[in-house]
Amino acid sequence: MVYQGQQANPQAQEFTRREARAHRILDAAAALILRWGYNKTTLDDIARQAGVAKATMYLHWKTREELFAALIRREKVVVAEDIKQRVSADPEGTTLSGLLKHSALALLQSPLLKAVIMRDMEVLGKLAHREQSNAAHLEKMEGFKLYFEFLREHGLVRTDLSLTKQIYMFSAIFTGFFLVAPLMSDEYALSDEEMAELMAETGKRILEPAHAASTAELQKISSIFLQYLDRSVEIAREQFQKEVEA
Repeated sequence: MVYQGQQANPQAQEFTRREARAHRILDAAAALILRWGYNKTTLDDIARQAGVAKATMYLHWKTREELFAALIRREKVVVAEDIKQRVSADPEGTTLSGLLKHSALALLQSPLLKAVIMRDMEVLGKLAHREQSNAAHLEKMEGFKLYFEFLREHGLVRTDLSLTKQIYMFSAIFTGFFLVAPLMSDEYALSDEEMAELMAETGKRILEPAHAASTAELQKISSIFLQYLDRSVEIAREQFQKEVEA
């Protein structure tokens, strides 16, 4: 008699094998792109680093661009989950200032997405521009629009500024801190924690109202934001699973 769990389903075993292989290929791509940059990293290099035949990679991704897009997508899932854990543990995590702080700390742990934010052409080449201008970026901005509309409706951000201006300012604060960091001398360099705290303080002073949000308001916005984040992660995971199933 075979007890439940004693012998894994062959189909499940095959999927696990394919998924592990896909992650191994992406791990190799990540290591090489950070070492040599996108433009200098070839599929032959990745296959050699991952210990697979080049033809094997085509089972998942047909082009180098598709492979790197999958790499960025996987990294976004990791960062989104990190942000979720951080904001869930902070009662004020989903306020504008809290989101700035925790998003910055999560992104600082991801060299690839940090390169995307900074449009680091040496690391990501033309892929950096693509990630900032494609449909995924527009979808993200639409998500922020809904988030800001909810905050405005509940008086959790200033309403004397237009929605368009607020989203622009939020993006400028977030991106600006990342862009200026490499330009600062050692005398003015900040730790990751200091930068994230200062970013949050800037957002709070510029975009949030003077009165503090109530506990009930914070709980409501946290629930809605985490639902949005969960859905975004789910969509990215589903796309990755389709590639793994190849």
